[in-house]
Amino acid sequence: MRSSGPATAGGRHLASAVTATVLVVPMVMLAYRRLDRLPWSGLRRGSPRTVGRLLAAGAAGYLIPAVPAIVVFVWAGALSIRLDGSTAGAILSVVALIGLVFLYEALPEELIFRGYLFRNLATVLPVWAVVLVQALLFALFGVLVGAAGSVERVVIFFAFAVVQGGLRAVTDTLWVPIGFHLAFQTAEQIVGPQWHRFVVNDLALLQDVVLGLVPLALGVLVVRLLGRRARRPGP
Repeated sequence: MRSSGPATAGGRHLASAVTATVLVVPMVMLAYRRLDRLPWSGLRRGSPRTVGRLLAAGAAGYLIPAVPAIVVFVWAGALSIRLDGSTAGAILSVVALIGLVFLYEALPEELIFRGYLFRNLATVLPVWAVVLVQALLFALFGVLVGAAGSVERVVIFFAFAVVQGGLRAVTDTLWVPIGFHLAFQTAEQIVGPQWHRFVVNDLALLQDVVLGLVPLALGVLVVRLLGRRARRPGP
């Protein structure tokens, strides 16, 4: 999870994103095999169709509350959002950002915190404790990498990780948290000044409340209401 996406350094961002995934994915797989002695058959892998459905369910858990919140705040006059440039350019930026967020943040961070750490903590702790402990570790991670440099940012990291841990617990799959993470960070970053795609009268209100607090508060509930569509099929 990062605070923004630097569009002006797109090549560097892309290189960092690919590097993060290339390093983290084999590292986590090696830890499962060598440290946990987990056979490859024990690593649950879904079909492309199942993975797509679960990713979409996670994204829906974010977008279903976020989109109406935007509409309400704009209708009430609290927010003004204007497209800066062409619609085609905005769409291309969103597509590019989705790829960057997936490789640089959503996939590697979820593999570590809601994947490897969550699974191992769950062998010794009750689920509620696992959710809290992995959230504390995620907030500490934010501090160590410099992304959570204030008390406010630490709280945001912790709250985000609690929601992600809750999604992991209620769906029994990593793909739903990845989908939620992907939608959350894409929305937060695309409206920021780095991408130059939208002109917003109150960016803090949009990012912190409308795209932040509202979907985080309702995300787990929405995903639970999606029922079987947001859960991994049984063996």
